[in-house]
Amino acid sequence: MNDRIRQILNQISTLEAELNAAVEAQESHVRYQIEGKRVVFEHAIKESHRKLKPKMSFLIWFFTVHPKNFLTMPIIYGMLVPLALLDLCLSLYQLSCFPIYGITRVNRANYILIDRQYLAYLNIIEKLDCMYCGYAVGMIAYASEILARTEQYFCPIKHAHKMLGAHARYAHFLGYGEAENFHDKLEEFRSELAKQATNDTSK
Repeated sequence: MNDRIRQILNQISTLEAELNAAVEAQESHVRYQIEGKRVVFEHAIKESHRKLKPKMSFLIWFFTVHPKNFLTMPIIYGMLVPLALLDLCLSLYQLSCFPIYGITRVNRANYILIDRQYLAYLNIIEKLDCMYCGYAVGMIAYASEILARTEQYFCPIKHAHKMLGAHARYAHFLGYGEAENFHDKLEEFRSELAKQATNDTSK
């Protein structure tokens, strides 16, 4: 990786940090506190959320839902089975193999966030849907980071073809065909996994 590419990647990391700080500052006007895993809104905010909740009864709301949503619901929620199985398998994999490789384990709780059920303007079905999405999307992100660290350990090489949706580590990998001192560089990538300072504290 040449110095120009490394410089651009550092700039991207800096801008991402600034973006996260700006988003947090923008969201600060919605006043809430996090107590453990629970999100607690100020009383006034909570009351305003309740007022924004549709006035219709749950039964009336139920009949306003488009039929196609009911038709696909068994398929969507059926995906919980393979997702949960993948969750279990990957968790066992990193628990058993990462210590052997010297890779910092991925903290599952940093990826799977289920907190939208505390929003008072959602009804019970909407809360369940949000809990499902929080688990499913977080689970895939968790899986992606486990596999990204595995890829960095075994094969930190970019593909010849452009890949969409690449994980964050991919940009730092070696170029396709960058053969000079490959094995020395591979060991450097592995060392980074062992000593990296991340917000993802292993349990």
